[in-house]
Amino acid sequence: MDKHEEHLQEGWKMDHAEPDIIKEDLAIYQTLVANVCMIGAEGSNDWVLIDTGIARYGERIQAACEKRFGNRPPKAIILTHGHFDHVGSAKYLCKHWNVPLFVHPMEWDYVIGRRDYPVGDSTVGGGTIALLSPFFPSRGKNLAKFAEKLPEDGTLPFLPDWRYIHTPGHTPGHISLFREKDRALIAGDAFTTEKTESSLSVFTQAQHVHGPPAYYTHNWREAEASVKRLAELDPSVAITGHGLPMEGEILTKQLNELADNFRELAIPKHKRNIH
Repeated sequence: MDKHEEHLQEGWKMDHAEPDIIKEDLAIYQTLVANVCMIGAEGSNDWVLIDTGIARYGERIQAACEKRFGNRPPKAIILTHGHFDHVGSAKYLCKHWNVPLFVHPMEWDYVIGRRDYPVGDSTVGGGTIALLSPFFPSRGKNLAKFAEKLPEDGTLPFLPDWRYIHTPGHTPGHISLFREKDRALIAGDAFTTEKTESSLSVFTQAQHVHGPPAYYTHNWREAEASVKRLAELDPSVAITGHGLPMEGEILTKQLNELADNFRELAIPKHKRNIH
């Protein structure tokens, strides 16, 4: 485990044992710096885990899931993308539960160890976390033993009511998950509800819609298009990879504001010449 990641694990005690219930069949567990999501009614045999937090968090995620589902393993794990704070405990959980790990085809090389992500960009500004980002793990994980590619038609294994939307920009194969019947959205890091560059915002969990974590976003044109696409869905509730879930009018207002003013609100000043 990367030394900085170990420091995060020891120093940032933000998680708790109980999953938070968002809807009857939708819950999240807040780890140190990123959320994991459980899709499935309490006690169900048919549930799916979305994302896996940082490394060495597997036992705590497992314990949180057991409080909701008992000893019933998920049908699968689905990754919104493969950054270290979303894929970190995937190997442990896949091995423990003996389940597959699904990723978008364009994220494939990063989760089988074939490619590494770009190093975090400390020049984006915004706070301490951005300054520390070059020290975050950026190497791809070798999860070829467990990984499978998602179908290209947007369907999701074991989740017939949900579809995935390819929302690149933060990473090439980033996805968000959407359920039409209640307009529930799992956005991953396509946008967030806390200012991820700022340690103060992360600790206090000051809630507001923000763009994707700037230090890890390397295609701003695609990131803007992805936010606009998600805003057009008019989600009733949004679970993001970082920050607290948001719903209702405040979500609609702030997400539309971000979509309409993405360049000014999300893109670092020195990167706005992409347009």
